[in-house]
Amino acid sequence: MATLTIRNLDDETKRSLRLRAARHGVSMEQEARLLLAKAVRSPEHDPMERADGAAWYRSIRDLVDTYGPGDLEIPPRNRMMRDPPGFD
Repeated sequence: MATLTIRNLDDETKRSLRLRAARHGVSMEQEARLLLAKAVRSPEHDPMERADGAAWYRSIRDLVDTYGPGDLEIPPRNRMMRDPPGFD
């Protein structure tokens, strides 16, 4: 078994961990172990680890939607612009 020391843990996080551990009837150390194990072993918490692309898309969309509507108006082309290149 390995040992991990967590430095600079803010007081509110420590307090929340202590209360959560008390609710579950375990030590703070045990509660931290359980939370860490769940976080790193559970793919739904990491969009890059998800198997389906739809879930990955939804996680990105949720982040982008906080900035407003996702539709952008595309300005019309004018005569000063060159024609797009042909690939034939």
